[in-house]
Amino acid sequence: MDKNFWLQKWQNNNIGFHRSEANPVLVKYFPELSLGKGSRVFVPLCGKTLDIAWLLAQGYRVAGAELVEMAIEQLFVELGVEPKISEVGDLKHYSAENIDIFVGDIFALSGEMLGSVEAIYDRAALVALPEEIRHRYTAHLKEITDKAPQLLVTYEYDQNLMAGPPFSISNEELNQHYGDNYDLTLIVSTNVPGGFKGKCAATENVWLLQNDLSGRIV
Repeated sequence: MDKNFWLQKWQNNNIGFHRSEANPVLVKYFPELSLGKGSRVFVPLCGKTLDIAWLLAQGYRVAGAELVEMAIEQLFVELGVEPKISEVGDLKHYSAENIDIFVGDIFALSGEMLGSVEAIYDRAALVALPEEIRHRYTAHLKEITDKAPQLLVTYEYDQNLMAGPPFSISNEELNQHYGDNYDLTLIVSTNVPGGFKGKCAATENVWLLQNDLSGRIV
């Protein structure tokens, strides 16, 4: 991943991808994961998303990974929580009650560092990565989470009309990443109002990824 690309976005406050409220997709479709209260949810490439505050407010525990430390500093300020900060391998670990965020390269995060999670919420990770990194990312994600079930958001549009991120990911590509390990269910597919940046029409797809263990009681 190009750390300088994302660091510059945060330094310039060029974070149009950051929502001022919890994502409606999360609020509406998270129950599809059928998680018990207290379940631990992993949010990869989380930034300072308000989705984390929503998950915490619903009684879930949250783990996250983020490349840019500035984003996580702002996250804890906005949560009104003072984190403990420690070094874990090549990463920084920001922790407080019910929340653990690992700052640095997600590929430096191991399953042992992360600990067990019951689900993954991937709204902005897979779509943020260029094609040459996505296969490495999905393999790594499956490894460190023991193939935990996922609520996943992707987009489809003509990549020739606009450079990502977010990148366009076809249903066929998604099946290449996850089809061998998960049952993929397209929950809903909707047009992005106004398209992307007024340049091209786009579709938002919300997926539920479940494996053989996804129906276990947690």
